[in-house]
Amino acid sequence: MDELIRSLFEFKDIAILGFGREGKSTYNLLRRIFPAKIFTIVDENDAVRDNETIKEDTFLRFITGKNCMHSIDGFDVAIKSPGIPSNTLPTELKRVHLTSQTDIFLQCYGTQAIGITGTKGKSTTSSLIFHILKNAGLNTMLVGNIGIPPFDCINDIRPDSFIVLELSSHQLEYVANAPHIAILLNLYQEHLDHYYTYEEYKSAKFNIGKYQHADDFFIYNADNETLLQLIARSEEPDHQQIDFSLEPGTRATLRLEDQGIVLQSAHGAVKLYDTSPGQPLKGHHNLYNIMAAAVASYLCGITTEQIGSGIRSFNGLAHRIESVGEYGGISWYNDSIATIPEATIEAVRTLQTVDTLILGGFDRGIEYTILYPFLPSSGITNLIFVGDAGKRMMKEFINHGKGSVNLYTASDYSEVVNIAGDVTQKGRICLLSPAAASYDMFKNFEERGDTYKKNVKELNPSHP
Repeated sequence: MDELIRSLFEFKDIAILGFGREGKSTYNLLRRIFPAKIFTIVDENDAVRDNETIKEDTFLRFITGKNCMHSIDGFDVAIKSPGIPSNTLPTELKRVHLTSQTDIFLQCYGTQAIGITGTKGKSTTSSLIFHILKNAGLNTMLVGNIGIPPFDCINDIRPDSFIVLELSSHQLEYVANAPHIAILLNLYQEHLDHYYTYEEYKSAKFNIGKYQHADDFFIYNADNETLLQLIARSEEPDHQQIDFSLEPGTRATLRLEDQGIVLQSAHGAVKLYDTSPGQPLKGHHNLYNIMAAAVASYLCGITTEQIGSGIRSFNGLAHRIESVGEYGGISWYNDSIATIPEATIEAVRTLQTVDTLILGGFDRGIEYTILYPFLPSSGITNLIFVGDAGKRMMKEFINHGKGSVNLYTASDYSEVVNIAGDVTQKGRICLLSPAAASYDMFKNFEERGDTYKKNVKELNPSHP
């Protein structure tokens, strides 16, 4: 890795765009390799100059302030952190070469990487693959969008290591290298506040397989119409494609058949996982995640017995249709990860007895039209709206025709939970599945979910 970094950057003027978790990781690696080279950190927050990591470094320059990203055109290379929205960058960059930590990492370790992306399901699928491989005794690491910058694991990588790499659209946007095994789970409207157009978002996601080679594998969801349209428009691929589907009678390479997940290969049918004992992860959407994880693990040399053992022993992740417990005779669920309407609909269908649904948050301008005909027919009695997205949803839902559903508004999550405790029928479910981003009130969906859980567990004594 050090040799690659030297060859790429030794005689280049480098800017690091963003100094969050990944920006610091990029800086640490570059500074170790180039102890006296001048770097420039570009960040809106002027306080980065006083960061403990760098305040003694005399070989740094800074560009800060609201429009700082428009000052990067003079650099040879700009290494962009995922948190920097693309729509804050100049539309025309004449000199600078934009790259990312992900692309540099894949250039060196792509042959050992299993990359997972998609609008929804990537954390669960990545964590499940990691669990299966680890459970089978393989040297495995989980990095990327899950919270660990790829550069932070370099010292632990061995020639026999499997690197499970969760990838967001922001990490894939500026790549020209690819993982050996690439998974694209689905595509829906998301992150429209970070891109100029929805097409740019889809294109970034599709990059995960664009630069693969003939011996690489591209695994994709054949039931996702948006994804199928992208594949139809793309050039003839060099990689080997494996599509998966839950549709009855499908001809997909990976499908449900004879109470199992079956892979149709050139050597015949292989049952990767027996579904007859029941599904450990709730929901139709998780069956897609299990299918993708099973075939990726099989391609890594894992036996079907090891795949089954790994799937059955996986406990799932927090904030994903997570049971909070029963309080006041109500079953409370936290699905804070649901930031699009498709995910909310799936959560309601999975739980089936939802009486109260909590919707809203930061408004990114995504469409909610598929939500409005679904809600009155879902058995939900109460809707609680919060945030600007909630205000818009409530207005649009009323205009659509709300039927007999009761509508409430709240200003914070303490109020949300107290309303829910008053109106939710005993023996039924109150579900947080907001169909909107969290960063109007919270730094991320995890903080939103944790706040909700805390408020539920501290429910007012008036709800015994």
